[in-house]
Amino acid sequence: MRQFPCERNGNGLQSAAMDLLISDSRPAPDEHGYLAGLNAEQRQAVEHGNGDVAGPLLVIAGAGSGKTSALAHRVAHLIVKGADPRRILLMTFSRRAAGEMRSRVERISAKVMGEKAAILTEGLIWAGTFHAVGARLLRDYALEIGPDPAFTIHDREDSADLMNLVRHERGLSNTESRFPAKGTCVAIYSRVVNAQAELEPILARNFPWCVGWADELKQLFGAYVEAKQAQNVLDYDDLLLWWAQMCSEPAIAGHLSGRFDHILVD
Repeated sequence: MRQFPCERNGNGLQSAAMDLLISDSRPAPDEHGYLAGLNAEQRQAVEHGNGDVAGPLLVIAGAGSGKTSALAHRVAHLIVKGADPRRILLMTFSRRAAGEMRSRVERISAKVMGEKAAILTEGLIWAGTFHAVGARLLRDYALEIGPDPAFTIHDREDSADLMNLVRHERGLSNTESRFPAKGTCVAIYSRVVNAQAELEPILARNFPWCVGWADELKQLFGAYVEAKQAQNVLDYDDLLLWWAQMCSEPAIAGHLSGRFDHILVD
């Protein structure tokens, strides 16, 4: 039988205290006062499902339309209605945005819940960037799918440096005609693995000046992957790719989906 990781909610006393707060969450008489600043479309998105576990909802909105505000109100609305913040997955693109989202949620919730809001919003332990959430989940399930849980994460600069090292070892830094720079190589590699596409069409469409180096790039990328594996390193692309692979395993996907009641993506 497969053994999957349990939720990490802190010590038992903290967890029990939060359970008590959640069960005792009762909206004040003016329970919709915190939604008063929203327009009709934002409010419809925020109240989707009326705080209960609901079906998917896609909101398409341009820059400056208030989509981030609507998302923060949505999270606050869920908490006010009694949702367990530890079972809310909130993903956005930057750490700054994730931190600001938590602050907004606390301010909005406080209009209804007062001091309780700060304690409950501390329970938003699954609010972060796509890569940060992916890294946490991958460490939880690593033994089930392959990587060593003690893996190191390379950012773009680290990845470019490793790519450059492999590029140099393969003699591609001193070619007669100039081989693509390390940053370009990383950009090409990232585009290929994320699109799950063949190299040649990617080069022709996005990097036409590199078309003549297709064979060398294939060899370089293979050596780059081997170098990452030898050093127990994952790059940003790996975090998302392994996460996708994880979700393709029915048993893991079932357990993973059971950890969250609400998933929100900015």
